[in-house]
Amino acid sequence: MLSYSNVGGYQTVHYNVAVPFRETMSNNDNSGLAGKVPLENTDIQAILPHRYPMLLLDRIVEVKRQQGIVAIKNVTANEPFFAGHFPGHPIMPGVLIVEALAQAGAALLLLENPDRERKLVVFTGIEKARFRKPVVPGDQLRLEIEVLAWRSTAGRMQGYAYVGDKLAAEAVLSCAIVDRQREAAEPQPALSSS
Repeated sequence: MLSYSNVGGYQTVHYNVAVPFRETMSNNDNSGLAGKVPLENTDIQAILPHRYPMLLLDRIVEVKRQQGIVAIKNVTANEPFFAGHFPGHPIMPGVLIVEALAQAGAALLLLENPDRERKLVVFTGIEKARFRKPVVPGDQLRLEIEVLAWRSTAGRMQGYAYVGDKLAAEAVLSCAIVDRQREAAEPQPALSSS
């Protein structure tokens, strides 16, 4: 996963992204994502329904089929939530760190689902959430998800959010895979008053 080296007094983090992505994909996957690591933002948008400002993943760097995923969120000063949380002392809200972990887990579940365009992954539980270090503009969140339980319709995962080698947050996340609702409900006829 990670290796470290010291060069000229600076600690360098090395990400191992040599995991063959083809092994992480379902045999029925025909999205064109097989064999591609890292997955960039546009690739992630082909997996998750989230869009700006709620898409909180910038890159997926590692995937182990039905075992885990590692994603990156680059935290920038122009994130919309920093305007009010907190003026003059910007801190990424903990709930959004948990949401980023959940999106990474959802990506892992949906990568296995050949019908992912018709599915949503929704929270069913958040347990043992702990926030260890503030996340501020300029930080890079490394989101690591380990699968605790896996079914075709649900999952339970342990999530860790790191800034460098420091744990910033962690939580156990439970979720379900559900069908997306129709884009727009059909108009109902008006009731007459006669």
